[in-house]
Amino acid sequence: MRRPFGSLVPWLIQRLSAVFMLVFIGFVLAHFLVDPPGSYQAWRSWVGYPGVSVATFVFFAALLTHAWVGLRDVTLDYVKPLAARVAVLALIALGLMTLHAMAA
Repeated sequence: MRRPFGSLVPWLIQRLSAVFMLVFIGFVLAHFLVDPPGSYQAWRSWVGYPGVSVATFVFFAALLTHAWVGLRDVTLDYVKPLAARVAVLALIALGLMTLHAMAA
């Protein structure tokens, strides 16, 4: 049985994560154009601000979520045998979790 809004939620997650990532990248680029860090300490101090560190965490969470939804949709569209679909989705999930662990 299909959920009534089954495809709306992933679509919305995909769009919201893309918008957040775009805004975050624009903010970082604007900050570096206006006040570029002169040293590693300046960079570390800027990233250490609570707002910037939370926004950076949310950026990477949005990036991994965006990747998951996109790859999941492509897999569901093009991989038809159930066993192969489950295997591909498991490999994608494992790869994304590995990327998350490497970034932490």
